[in-house]
Amino acid sequence: MPSHSRRPYQIRKSGIKDKNIDRQILVLHKAMLDKLVKQPALLEQVISTLEQRKQSGRLRHGAYLTWYCALEQIDRDPALMYRTLLEDSPRMRKLRRSTPLVGILNETERQQALAESACGILDIDALLS
Repeated sequence: MPSHSRRPYQIRKSGIKDKNIDRQILVLHKAMLDKLVKQPALLEQVISTLEQRKQSGRLRHGAYLTWYCALEQIDRDPALMYRTLLEDSPRMRKLRRSTPLVGILNETERQQALAESACGILDIDALLS
């Protein structure tokens, strides 16, 4: 059997690892959005990061629009912002992996968010309740 073949019962270790990473990233984004809602002045830093990445070509136009339009809802419809940016879809999982929300949480807040969700919640409805 060629080395690239997989038996149906084999578990892809990278798949499990990716799910764990995505779950952690989701939890961190929930914490970052919570902090943004409480401290809207931080939004200026996020928008600046978005603009810089777009100008340098590190962020495609569609991704820029997704982030910008969702974040624009922070005052109008925060629930929509949360639903959009925490959506459990392949596209949003990919976008969260290169988030413009860098620097929002300090290390203590980051560790606290991860520790509080150590139970492994991935369901966005449970996360938001």
